Amino acid sequence: MITYPVTFPDVGIRAMNIRARTVVGISSSPFTGQQQVYKHQGEWWEAEVTLPPMKRATAEQVTAFLIKMKGRYGTFLLGDPANTSPRGVGTGTPLVYGADQTGSSLITDGWTVSTTGILKAGDWIQLGSGSTTTLHKVLDDVNSDASGIATLEIFPSLRSSPADNAQITKSSPKGIWRLASNEMAWNIDEASVYGITFACVEAL
Repeated sequence: MITYPVTFPDVGIRAMNIRARTVVGISSSPFTGQQQVYKHQGEWWEAEVTLPPMKRATAEQVTAFLIKMKGRYGTFLLGDPANTSPRGVGTGTPLVYGADQTGSSLITDGWTVSTTGILKAGDWIQLGSGSTTTLHKVLDDVNSDASGIATLEIFPSLRSSPADNAQITKSSPKGIWRLASNEMAWNIDEASVYGITFACVEAL
């Protein structure tokens, strides 16, 4: 029996095109051009992943993985392969500071105290694990205070409130994804080299 989310095969990634998607409604007056804008709650990640050319021994790990997804049904763990550690100092053992947090600001503690640039804009963090995993990008440079507390502005916004003292992962953070299509395909050339590209969306 397959238990989701599964771990993505360790075969390397040649290229990954990542998009941040936000749902915003906008209407313009036909008379004045004045705009009314409303930001809805929807925020999520999308990506296209291209794997390096592979021989069969390696490629069949991926073909089996793709079929294991059963189209858009299954989920898997994946992070940004080029940015597995923060640009910021990133020291300490960060935790969620306080329960019932919502929105796009996350109060955290456990960082090395009084540190400028404890995280940098663009750094990734992971909240939760297993089926509760979520991947977030830090949007501003962050400093820790004299108590090791730092407030992070993140995307996407929190969809549920993490528990007080929940662990924050800053090394090789991942999110949960599902394939963007029910079609699972790959190609093989005359030299028996496999080419595999697939699109995926954050599993919500």
